[in-house]
Amino acid sequence: MVAFALLALLLTAAVNLSLGQGVKFVIDSGFIAGSKEQLSSAIIGLIALISLLAVGTFIRFYIMSWLGERVSADIRKAVFSRIVTLHPSYFEENRSGELMSRLTTDTALLQSIIGSSFSMALRSFLMLMGGLVMLLVTNFKLTLIVVVCVPLILVPVMFYGRKVRRLASSSQDAIADIATYAGEIIQNIKVVQSYTHENSERNSFDTEVEKAFTVAKSRVKQRSFLIAAVIFLTFGAISMMLWVGGMDVLSGKMTGGELGAFVFYAIMVAMSVATVAEVYGELQRAAGSATRLLELLKVESDIKESSSPSLMKTGQECVIEFKNVYFNYPSRPDSAALKDINLVIPTGKIVALVGPSGAGKTTLFELLQRFYDPQQGQIKFNETEITQLSLMSLRQEMGMVPQHPILFSSDVWHNIRYGNPQATDEEVIIAAKRAHAHEFIEQLPEGYSSFLGEQGVRLSGGQKQRIALARAILKDPGVLLLDEATSALDAESEHHVQAALNEFMANRTTLIIAHRLATVVHADMIVVMDQGKIIDIGDHKSLLNSSTLYRRLCELQFDKAAEQA
Repeated sequence: MVAFALLALLLTAAVNLSLGQGVKFVIDSGFIAGSKEQLSSAIIGLIALISLLAVGTFIRFYIMSWLGERVSADIRKAVFSRIVTLHPSYFEENRSGELMSRLTTDTALLQSIIGSSFSMALRSFLMLMGGLVMLLVTNFKLTLIVVVCVPLILVPVMFYGRKVRRLASSSQDAIADIATYAGEIIQNIKVVQSYTHENSERNSFDTEVEKAFTVAKSRVKQRSFLIAAVIFLTFGAISMMLWVGGMDVLSGKMTGGELGAFVFYAIMVAMSVATVAEVYGELQRAAGSATRLLELLKVESDIKESSSPSLMKTGQECVIEFKNVYFNYPSRPDSAALKDINLVIPTGKIVALVGPSGAGKTTLFELLQRFYDPQQGQIKFNETEITQLSLMSLRQEMGMVPQHPILFSSDVWHNIRYGNPQATDEEVIIAAKRAHAHEFIEQLPEGYSSFLGEQGVRLSGGQKQRIALARAILKDPGVLLLDEATSALDAESEHHVQAALNEFMANRTTLIIAHRLATVVHADMIVVMDQGKIIDIGDHKSLLNSSTLYRRLCELQFDKAAEQA
């Protein structure tokens, strides 16, 4: 397609340049010679050239626009492919709104530049070069005036072009800030309205928009200076050339047709220079966007996969082992989240992680799924260190049911089938029934085809939790991870979810994070954690005797429950 586009560009440039000779022929052979036949044939030839120019322009414009759309689409895919593989800590340090701006606004700008501005620049450059050659052929003396003036025109192009590029990058950053701010407010609109912060947020948003406008104003001013300087210098040079050429025609040194052709080529060169100058600012702006996109494409994930990953073993007695694990979150390098963790989890057992908030329970889940890697120590899955397994094979063995389930802006089918995209409709329905979700799904306006809204806003907390559980059931993982899966539910919803979990956990390795100890008293093994350390391991009865912290947590919860009863 690029080759076809270049061919069309060369064709249209050649026809454009031929028009000057057509003009010369019309003036000398038609007007000055006074022959109607020659004038008619000259006009017919001119119309033929114009028709060829129109066809070539259509082909050039279509192909260049196609290329712009194709490149934009490819860049979007490449950027998104990189984003979804990056480590979670990257998203702690970079705002989602800014990434969205790069994915949409920056790629759209590139599409516009490649599809139209770049085409115009290339065409104008060809016309400029060809026009200068034709000027030399037509009249050497007048061409010297044009050649002397061209460098004078290019100086402001280079000077203001650099400024435009710098300001364009700042402008795109400011637009990203606006998108980030607006996205956060819209996502949390209930909190904004609950605290009556509408006016405050409106004023803050106005400030962000004005910042972006100030940067854009500077960019537009620089571009305006650039265009104005080029137009003045260009047409000033043409005026000078017309005066010299007119004197030569009056003295008989050149014909009127030659002067007409020369003026035609001179205007063509002038317009080409003006177009290049105008588009140069756009190209500099695109360079700013391209720089932002390339920065994103160069980001490497901190979670590295082995070049030759080991195969996942099966049938091991010990499924998970933490050995001397130390870990600090990248965003909090001076605060240890886990210290000297040693833990062996047998296959098929139910293991509960208990302890106060900030003890490191959720961090264990994140390390196990390789969202982060520990600074020291080893984590093994089926006797193989997890860094030697492919991320896909490791994560496919685990199913996560979080405290706050994440649903997508789609229907029930899509949200449950996320656990297994190849599942049939019948398998999805069976999973929903096992999660005690089928009954309420059937009562939705369109059943399983019902749109759930952004983040499942149309469902209650208990319903969302059961959809998330159905997703995990459909995945049928070897290891089930439950992070406070019932803590935010009412009594009836908890009953349904707990009943589904009890059935699903049978003969399956399960790790449960729980603050409500009543839900884990029957676990095969309870791990008590505090301040990033494991301080005791045992079952409910043994821990009541051996662990002061566990006994205190039980007394607080069970005594309070007894008082409420």
